[in-house]
Amino acid sequence: MTRKNIWSLLAMVALGVGISWYSLRNVKLSHLMNDIVTLNWWWLLVALGCIGLYFGLEAVVLQKFVRHRYRNYSFRSALRVPLAEQLFNGITPFSSGGQPAQIFVMAQSGIDAGRASSVALMKFVVFQAMVVLNFLFAMLIGFHYLAEKLSYLSLYVLLGFLIHFAVIVGLLLVMYWYNFTKRAVRIVLIPVGWFMKADRFAKFQDNINEKIDSFYEESLRMTKDWRMLIEVSVLTFFQLLFYYLIPYFIMRAMGYHGINVIMVTSLNVLIFLVTSLFPIPGGAGGAEFGFTELFAKFIPSHSKLILAMLIWRILTYYLGLFLGMFAMAMRPEKAEEIPMDQEVTNKN
Repeated sequence: MTRKNIWSLLAMVALGVGISWYSLRNVKLSHLMNDIVTLNWWWLLVALGCIGLYFGLEAVVLQKFVRHRYRNYSFRSALRVPLAEQLFNGITPFSSGGQPAQIFVMAQSGIDAGRASSVALMKFVVFQAMVVLNFLFAMLIGFHYLAEKLSYLSLYVLLGFLIHFAVIVGLLLVMYWYNFTKRAVRIVLIPVGWFMKADRFAKFQDNINEKIDSFYEESLRMTKDWRMLIEVSVLTFFQLLFYYLIPYFIMRAMGYHGINVIMVTSLNVLIFLVTSLFPIPGGAGGAEFGFTELFAKFIPSHSKLILAMLIWRILTYYLGLFLGMFAMAMRPEKAEEIPMDQEVTNKN
């Protein structure tokens, strides 16, 4: 990690401490301590297991994407990728650092940088598709509650959905309407050239075109393997499901019973979309606000609601930051590229 990354990490931890302090300002310490003592730690272990499965299933997805081109790509090496992604997503605005971090970690393991970029993009396509699919289910189940109780959040949720949907459409255009996409990108980039020097703009265009070409070539190869795409889609669906279930298990740990697990899970899907709109790394502030507003009905005790929110943020955000630091410090294991003739033989 660079010095800038370390300062960003420290800044986000400090911001998290500040938000936690602000959230706890109206909570009596005696009530908070009593809530902590009465927690059902078995349910918290289940919630911890869910975030572990979230990271683990993403590692399995990554292994499936690279298995035809590289041998000896271990689960340990694959697991470093989502953990590094969590770290750099969490310290950069709009999670912009996650993709470069994935490519860097894969390159450390011996995967060609261009292929690593394509794999990261394909994984991103599947992830976004499953986010949109989960959102459609959540809309059917939980949007009426959101519109009735918290109508001011409805616009943010719809905007979040439109952004994710637009990303999917853009990537599908590259996959299936390559020439049209190249022309459209050239037109869209024209105004960008007005604010950049000619040589810098030319390099920027070349970089964009190289990424489009790389993604298109990789997508052609991968879309021929429908079995693999179905496998990674199913794995990603369950990966997200385990993530979305975490608030439910935290509520069970708080001692609440008879909770509608489908409604709670659906509302967490909506929080995921709202958080993605906040430019602050990790959606700091927005995530905490969304959780307390949406789940106040399910956790009527204010002290328990704040405690649940803090546990949720520790599991879904801060844990990823610190595990990502360990992943970056781990010594990478080298994978071995499979020669093209052997790759064809393996497929047959």
